[in-house]
This record gives sequence, structure tokens and C-alpha cells, in this order.
Amino acid sequence: MPPTITTQPPLFTSADAVARIEAASRRTQQPQSQGDLVSLAMGEPDFDTPSQVTEAAHASLRAGRTHYSPLRGEQALRDALAGKLTGIAGAPVSAADILITQGGTAGLAAAILGIVNPGDKVVVPDPTYSLYADLVAMAGGTVVPVPLAPDLHWDLDRLADALTDAKLFVFCNPVNPTGIVHSREELDALADLLDGTPTIVISDEAYSDLDYTGRPFTSTISVDGLRDRTVYCQTFSKSYAMTGWRVGYLWGPPSFIQAAARIHNTFNGSVNTFIQDAALVAVQSCDEDVARMRAAYEERGEIMRRELATIPGITLSAPEGAFYQFPRYDIDLPSVEVVAALRAHGVAVRPGSEFGAAGESHLRLSYAASPQSIIEGIRRLADGLSALR
Repeated sequence: MPPTITTQPPLFTSADAVARIEAASRRTQQPQSQGDLVSLAMGEPDFDTPSQVTEAAHASLRAGRTHYSPLRGEQALRDALAGKLTGIAGAPVSAADILITQGGTAGLAAAILGIVNPGDKVVVPDPTYSLYADLVAMAGGTVVPVPLAPDLHWDLDRLADALTDAKLFVFCNPVNPTGIVHSREELDALADLLDGTPTIVISDEAYSDLDYTGRPFTSTISVDGLRDRTVYCQTFSKSYAMTGWRVGYLWGPPSFIQAAARIHNTFNGSVNTFIQDAALVAVQSCDEDVARMRAAYEERGEIMRRELATIPGITLSAPEGAFYQFPRYDIDLPSVEVVAALRAHGVAVRPGSEFGAAGESHLRLSYAASPQSIIEGIRRLADGLSALR
């Protein structure tokens, strides 16, 4: 007789949080430049970390700074950041309300998971950085995307409707993927919309040092009507070319930071001591390096804009900040298919739909690349789009 075959239930079923993330996530891994592939997909500085920062890490290691750090971060770094944020906020900032995190990503995760309960309404612009929706999904919240105005700034009427009964509004400024910078007038308008409500704000200002508008950058925490309801999320990755170091920080009202610290301590523990020593040197001594890199990005943004302007059927965005161009194309294909076709022509970019449904028919290009890579990458992009017509 043939053997009896029995079926067994699966040994493992993933948690509901995993299913929620998979259902909501649009995030895709994109490659760095390699071989004959030119990548304009990476949101990562192509500059090396300033040498004094690297030397500080070496010195810290030689000094034996290899033990656990305090869970909220090294006091010297938190003190330095409190001084910096006091200048930005125009109001006293206490080091006790600063949490050092494992990069900006862990800071966003700690903030969102510390605020959002299952079923909570969370408003995000559309398009925007895709991690926000993934984290809200992990927490069991409900994401309400709000399409932008044609100029890629907020549509304040739509935003006003969406914010009714919202637990949280999450946005970045300058913006990934659009490259626009929200003005003081926009932030004042947001403050008016939220006046008298309990809605919390998370302001992700990872690109705040990369503003090319010619006007002073306005941080959310400098706006009187927003400061007391805002969790400020920052990273050393973009300004200081420290993506691989994985160090960032949060500041906000004490109750919010206490909640975020509980999440971060559980998920991540403390940030490496010697990396915090290096981050302190970045805060203290790298203003000229930041200015140098910012000037280079601005020049590269103009190169990309000039090259893209020669391609038929492309509508450009205004590169006001960060290091992204978010052009619209007129080919009747989903952006993921356009990106796949462009990869066959030797250039990697990101599909606009990764950043929200309203990002469809757009591509996100990074000009955190050498001028030569930008020129060659846009040439290949032009060839690829031509072949799709």
C-alpha cells in the first residue's frame, strides 16, 4: 500500500504586523552604481565623512570607549545638541528631552510606535518618504494620504479636511522625494489648522541643511504654534555624510520623548559610544564641511535640471532642497515598469509610486552623485525613455 500522506499545519505564521507592513509598503531596494550601471537612485551623499569625525572615532576607540552608553545617549552630545536646537527653536531646549537614536530611521520608528495605537488616524502628504506608512502599519494605525498641490507643496484645503480627528501628522522638510522646502508661511498655516486640536506632529528634518531657496530655513520647532506638539527627528546621515554611522536624535515634549525612549531602548538599546564621540565632533567642527557639500549639491542639482530639460515629455520639479529631482513623464506606463526599462539602459532611478499613489508617473532622481555620473545617467535615461515611446 502506498504510504499515507498527511498534511501538517505550517510551523510558523508571521505576525499580523508583518502582514500589515507587506500590504502597505511600497519601499524597494535600489542599487548603488556598479559595473556599467549608473545609479541615481540612492539618497546617500557620495562624499566621505569629514576626516575630523573619522579621526575622533579612532581616538575614541583607542581610548577604550567601547562600553555601553547611557540609554538616552552621551551627556556631552546631548548638551551640544541642546545648544544647537535652542538656537533653531528660539526657545530653551533641555538636553534631558533629547534621545540619541540608531540613525534617523530608528528615531522615526521610536516616535511613531510610541504615539500610534491600533486604529489611530495618521495623516501623511502624498507623495512622501515611504517609511512613514510602513511604521504606521506596524503600529496598526490607519494612514490617510493627502495629495499635494500641483506645485508639490501642501494643498491646505485638502490637508484641513484630512486632519480632522487625526492623532498624528508626519512630514519631512525639505521633502523626500520632491525636493521642495516648506516655507514659514506654510508652517504658520499648519499651526492655524491644528490650533485647539490634540493632533501631534512629527517633523523629519533630515535635509534641513540642504536648502537652496535663498531664504532662511524654517524648522517646525521654531513656530510657536507647533513647537509644543512636535517631535523633531534628525539624523547625522545627510548633512555630515554619515549614513553608515547610524546616528540620529529626537527632541520634543518630555512625555513624547519618554515614550520614544521606551520603544528605542527595547528595540535598539544605546547607540555605540565611540560613534557618539564622533558625532559630537561633527556638531562642534563641521559647519564648513556642511557648507561645502551643500554648495556642491546645489551645483549638481542645476546640472541635473539642465540635462533633464533637454528630454521631450519631461516636466521638471523645482529643486528647492535636499538632493532630489522629481520629474513627471508623459509615457502611459506605471513608474515601476519605466524604472525596470531604464535599468536595462544602464541607469537606476526610483519609481514615483514608491512614495505614494500620487507619485505615479514620476521618477525620483538623486543628484548626490558626481557631475559625470549625473550627465551620463541622464543621457541613458533619455535613451531609455525614447525607446519606450
